[in-house]
Amino acid sequence: MSFADTPVLDGRLARLEPLSPAHRENLEAAVGDLWRTWYTSVPAPERIGDEIERRLARQADGTMAPWAVVDPATGRAVGMTSLADPDVANRRVEIGYTWIARSAQGTGINPSAKLLLLERAFEQLGCIAVELRTHWHNHQSRAAIARLGAKQDGVLRNHRILPNGTVRDTVVFSILDTEWPAVRAGLEHRIAARA
Repeated sequence: MSFADTPVLDGRLARLEPLSPAHRENLEAAVGDLWRTWYTSVPAPERIGDEIERRLARQADGTMAPWAVVDPATGRAVGMTSLADPDVANRRVEIGYTWIARSAQGTGINPSAKLLLLERAFEQLGCIAVELRTHWHNHQSRAAIARLGAKQDGVLRNHRILPNGTVRDTVVFSILDTEWPAVRAGLEHRIAARA
């Protein structure tokens, strides 16, 4: 089993499908104005096709496992997510490069998708740690990561220069394999409350 494999992952409130050009139309409609947020890397609607190709190229080189986040109630893709930058020797991977349509936020789709990715990382790939990273200024994302049960490891100052010329401080969170049972229980409780 490879970190870059992308089997279909079915959850109560989300389905993760291997990302493909077939998701382009749904994703172009779903992205809305998210791409205008200066501290995110969400592609503009006309760049969705390029982003799909970029992620598939990373999958081909073994550095990303990209999925489309699908709302099972409608069958429509409402976002993207991935496992990325695997450190196979140290059994670590990052959940990242995620965006979810505004219309799907707060519906339970995101925690359901995260549960599927964490199950994949810990139970199928044998990871001992899963990282999640976000921009210092992305308070919504930081709060959502903390609600998952991840703990903040630190801040990488002046970590990345963004296309708009600003410099990103990256907040790094992680979940350890020893924490996974409690994180899983918390996510299952949140999802059950929405289902």
